[in-house]
Amino acid sequence: MGLMERVSTLIRANLNDLIDRAEDPEKLLKQILLDMQNQLLQVKTQLAISVADQHLLEKKRKENESKMAEWMRKAELAVDKKHDDLARAALERYQSCVTLEQGFAEQIEGHRAQVETLKKALQSLEQKIGEAKSRAEMLASRHRRARAAGRANRAERAIHDGAASQAFDRMRGKIVREEAIGDAEGELLHDDLELRLAKLGQEDEIEKLLAEVKARRPAAAQ
Repeated sequence: MGLMERVSTLIRANLNDLIDRAEDPEKLLKQILLDMQNQLLQVKTQLAISVADQHLLEKKRKENESKMAEWMRKAELAVDKKHDDLARAALERYQSCVTLEQGFAEQIEGHRAQVETLKKALQSLEQKIGEAKSRAEMLASRHRRARAAGRANRAERAIHDGAASQAFDRMRGKIVREEAIGDAEGELLHDDLELRLAKLGQEDEIEKLLAEVKARRPAAAQ
């Protein structure tokens, strides 16, 4: 089960139903809280990694854009000097950079979406943890009151009716069990895109680019 699927399951969990069916509600809530804290740590770690990856991709994209501009400048210079073979070679490199640019754009967009998803998951999980903590504290308090009331009642009964003590204990145990009820809800809701690179465009595309460059360069027209 993936990280987001586990987190989603925890967020969607109906604590009320789980507590209702549990033999030991307090123990169950402690385990749920532990699981939530572990998943919270993993989400924070994954979010930090995704943000770092996004920044790295954006840096590489800027470097690639600089290379695109440089190869176009070299192609124009070659056209000015009437070296069509060098211009073609430079334009081939330019085309490779264009292809890379498209891949970088797709990957960066994918990382942005992943970062937003992780941020929402983090917020929802933190809210769910807060609810679970409140539920655990309330349940523990109710159990303490029930146990205290049970001890007091048993002591009083023992004074007046020792024979009824055992039956009363069984009834008190059932009441204490029924005291374990709580309520809390929440909900939530990817995937990395892979970069696909293609090498070089078709020769006619290069020729077309060469013609466009020549058209812009006065020296080539002479």
